[in-house]
Amino acid sequence: MWEASNIALTGLVTGGIYALLAVGFTLVFSVSGILNLAQGSFVTMGALVLYTLTATAHWPLVPAIAASMAILTAFTALVEWIVIRPALGRISHTNLLMLMGGFLTLYQGAAFLIWGSNPYSLPPFTGAQPIQLGGLYIPTQSFWVLGTVLVLVVGLWYLLTRTTFGKAMRACSENPLAANLMGIPVQRMVLISFTLSSALGVIAGAVIVPLTSLDFGSMANYTNQGLIAVTVGGMGNFFGSVVGGLTLGVVEQFLTGYVSSLFSTALSLIVLLLILVFRPEGILGKARGGRADVAERGIGRGFMMPRIHPRTSRVAALLALIGLALVPQWLAGTGLLRAVNITGIFALTVIGLDLLTGIAGQVSLGQAGFMAIGGYTAAILAMKAHMPPVLGILVGIALSLAVALLLSLASVRVRGMYLAISTLAFGILIESLGNGLNITGGPSGLIGIPSFSVGGYVFADDTSMYYLIWGLVVVALFLVLNLIRSNRGRALRTVHIDQTGAEALGVNTTKYKIQAFLLSATLASIAGSLYAFYFRYLSPDMVGSQTSLDLMTMLVVGGVGTGVGPLLGVVILTFLPQVSQALANWKLLVEGLLLVVFLRYLPGGLYGGILQLFAGAVSKIRKPPAPPVAVSSEPVRKEMRA
Repeated sequence: MWEASNIALTGLVTGGIYALLAVGFTLVFSVSGILNLAQGSFVTMGALVLYTLTATAHWPLVPAIAASMAILTAFTALVEWIVIRPALGRISHTNLLMLMGGFLTLYQGAAFLIWGSNPYSLPPFTGAQPIQLGGLYIPTQSFWVLGTVLVLVVGLWYLLTRTTFGKAMRACSENPLAANLMGIPVQRMVLISFTLSSALGVIAGAVIVPLTSLDFGSMANYTNQGLIAVTVGGMGNFFGSVVGGLTLGVVEQFLTGYVSSLFSTALSLIVLLLILVFRPEGILGKARGGRADVAERGIGRGFMMPRIHPRTSRVAALLALIGLALVPQWLAGTGLLRAVNITGIFALTVIGLDLLTGIAGQVSLGQAGFMAIGGYTAAILAMKAHMPPVLGILVGIALSLAVALLLSLASVRVRGMYLAISTLAFGILIESLGNGLNITGGPSGLIGIPSFSVGGYVFADDTSMYYLIWGLVVVALFLVLNLIRSNRGRALRTVHIDQTGAEALGVNTTKYKIQAFLLSATLASIAGSLYAFYFRYLSPDMVGSQTSLDLMTMLVVGGVGTGVGPLLGVVILTFLPQVSQALANWKLLVEGLLLVVFLRYLPGGLYGGILQLFAGAVSKIRKPPAPPVAVSSEPVRKEMRA
């Protein structure tokens, strides 16, 4: 009994933090419609700034907390004013979602450069010894956490339900256009919602850091937990967010205490996926009507890719093939061929991701999960069952297709942000299983994976693996580009632009979306298998949720929906960090910054920008000079005489 009581108390403390995160998600989403994937970063940032002010600068606790909140809320307001506000109404909800993911990566990179990878903690605010009531042990910091959560929740409830400001905010949530016509400053409400949500995160980090250690990696974890909580309770529902956070905290602690800490996250994610399938609006949320797909596309303008003459495309493709064939000779003795091979493995995955996200319009934040399934399956079969690598890859593809089919069948029931949440949950679920299962080697991973071989020929050196990897990249790119140009590709683009309209025209949207999902999963599975055989080692962090965000960044930087463009993003974000350790340390910061800048200012990516410059130059060359216009002075003379 006392054991369960102690677990429940710990769960309430943890759940209180999740509740504050969920409320922060709800505040921003209700007013702006944005899913703020950077919400969890303010918990860690607030704690780290507080640690610096108290432990390094020796500030008193209360002024340090106030200063932390002032610094980070002012920074949030500046970001909302400079980047997010201009993006509203100019880019689609899909790009807004990825934009907020870019801010999360950017904050992680900044925290890593400033504070390093070491975890930080603070002493309890009052008393280090827990209070004992019978068999119940209550850390004194728990009172601070629960008291703070209670005060903030009650205060926000009163603010949102009993004040004019709260009514105005709810009006912006229900109908922003009507609220604007009534004189409510919608943009100011969006700014206030972002600053309030960041303040909640800072306070949560301040009160929880004496109970746990936080580092830059905690940002993604708190974002994920807050996202689970708000989805379970109901996106946009204040009361549901609080209940969802508390429930998640208690359930998570009981699973940790009685099952395993390694599987508590996995079970929570399975529950989340079930809720997304059967009740995407959450347990306490209300279903919203309307054509969300049209609304999402209507708020932003899509990027129009300049057309290239087929002859120019064929010549460029031929030159690229010749260049690829000569790369091993050019790089002989430099040691760079290994980095080129790693770039090719990620390129294979991003080609499929571009088909899924850029063409079919299905945002996947868990693409590395299929790399993990393919890689672990092929490696385990090769190591344990001594199965030929090719057969292991085929089994990995089959397993990936089975999982992708289940996930795609679930995904056809939801779209937009709910689809992104479901794929994110899938990626984290696969990562947690990789950490928890003995057969995968746990956090240490699989060591001693054999090299890839076919019929007795072993691809043991970088050159042989180069031709294998990049040969598959060329084949995959050829197939995908031909698919995009076919009637099937045009149908996928139609589904992307307006799913309901496509259905009205007789397009089987479910079939096309599932096919895109399966093909994308196949390419990722093959890439994951090659990853394992090439390194002869595979661990969960190599194919975890951060890798999924890296893949999305490569896609955006290269050019979403451009076919060839994502390869440029892969080269920049994979090859360059591989050849320079200094660049590797800046990897997260640069990725986040590039994702934000490209989504906001260059939606066509590098490839689209290059094509626009090329098309502009060609049009100027081909455009004949304007003939001189003869100007007669007679009308002027008549006017002067008049």
